[in-house]
Amino acid sequence: MTTSTVDRTAARRDQGDVPYYAPVGEECAVFEAAHRLHLPLLLKGPTGCGKTRFVMHMAARLRLPLYTVACHDDLTAADLTGRYLLKGGETIWVDGPLTRAVRQGGVCYLDEVVEARKDVTVVLHPLTDDRRMLPLERTGELLEAPPSFMLVVSYNPGYQNILKSLKPSTRQRFIALDFDFPPAEREVEIVAVESGLKPDRVKPLVLLANRLRALKGQDLEEGVSTRLLVYCASLIAGGMTQDLAVETAIVEPLSDNADVKHGLHELVRAILG
Repeated sequence: MTTSTVDRTAARRDQGDVPYYAPVGEECAVFEAAHRLHLPLLLKGPTGCGKTRFVMHMAARLRLPLYTVACHDDLTAADLTGRYLLKGGETIWVDGPLTRAVRQGGVCYLDEVVEARKDVTVVLHPLTDDRRMLPLERTGELLEAPPSFMLVVSYNPGYQNILKSLKPSTRQRFIALDFDFPPAEREVEIVAVESGLKPDRVKPLVLLANRLRALKGQDLEEGVSTRLLVYCASLIAGGMTQDLAVETAIVEPLSDNADVKHGLHELVRAILG
């Protein structure tokens, strides 16, 4: 990709408030169809491959408010729906992000949904079928989701174990998109646009990333994410040496094991010189 191509892509990125996203397939069309037909959407794919950016891009493109929730072990249904809080001597109800998304007709995005407690998936079920309802037991409300509301969840199937996976009864409530890292040429484009580093300097980093991804499941639990490549390229574009940028943005985040890191350094030297 030429520098002029990057300039044109960067210009498109700066138009309006739509975050930059480079499609690799028909995912944008699937998202639009899911929204139009009131279908919940499940995104599957490795860490840092663009799932969150994709949702941000599509919500902005459709001019919908977006509520993003990073799920974790302690996340409960009440964290999503809301709770009574004491404010100024009064007890008032405060909506959670899911409730706000339903009331406003926006997008609620639950990132790594399998990390949340089991009661979270239970509260999602009435929103993922033809009822499209959200019961709020504590307030006695039964909210009907407006046509513009959309529920999107994601998780990394390669990282989860049998104790943290979506039940078939939950998975089959969603249509699904399988995400992966972009093809090399598209990834060069993405990293160049996001970091400001010229494409000819990004290409070796993408080559290195693809070689490292081949080690996933052997010496590495996870491959190099596109996010880490953007970090690395941004450091280089900001004046850091390539060696130090690769060390801090790729090698160190991938492993704490000294032997593994030694092997990574050998591969880096072989590819980058």
